[in-house]
Amino acid sequence: MQKEDLKNKAEQIITTLKKEYGDPQTALKHNTAHQLLVSTILSAQCTDKRVNIVAEDLFKKYQDIESFADADPKEFEKDIRSTGFYRNKAKNIINASKMILNDFKGKVPDTMENLIKLPGVARKTANIVLSEYYGKNEGIAVDTHVIRLSGRLGLTESKNPNIIEKDLMKITEKKDWRNMTNLLISHGRSICVARNPKCDGCILYDLCISKGKW
Repeated sequence: MQKEDLKNKAEQIITTLKKEYGDPQTALKHNTAHQLLVSTILSAQCTDKRVNIVAEDLFKKYQDIESFADADPKEFEKDIRSTGFYRNKAKNIINASKMILNDFKGKVPDTMENLIKLPGVARKTANIVLSEYYGKNEGIAVDTHVIRLSGRLGLTESKNPNIIEKDLMKITEKKDWRNMTNLLISHGRSICVARNPKCDGCILYDLCISKGKW
């Protein structure tokens, strides 16, 4: 499909999903940029629902960046164990908190360049913090839902998150980048699920190249 055709298709998809889901926000509960950063790191290979359960107690126990930076690694691992990959997540969250204090004067960076310097932070996490907390669209956060739906809808041929992000950025307006992520996630959770997607009655049925394959 030509680039211009993909642009038109992407615009139709965004318009259609907006009518269905409005302006969805991230499901990760947070009050500060640091809390959102922590929750997003925890969300790797874990559901947002589980992260929110863990984070509720976590944010009561560790109430500021300093307490995260000073956390005992073994104890912190126990605190987040149920999110999976807890050793790496604990190490990254503690070290990222230390770096924020030492290198960024206690403020979570608000640029892509500086966010991805933090341990455990790649473009997906950085995009979520930038768009959801700072209101900046520097890219498109690509999670498992976005990977699945962008492929099924024929917006990309890649499975690589970095390539998918670039493909989607080329065919969408910058103002829609945050919406693109949240709308695809919303539709992926409710209709276009990983197994046995609910194609019958799907609002994107006519735009989908994968319809009828399940």
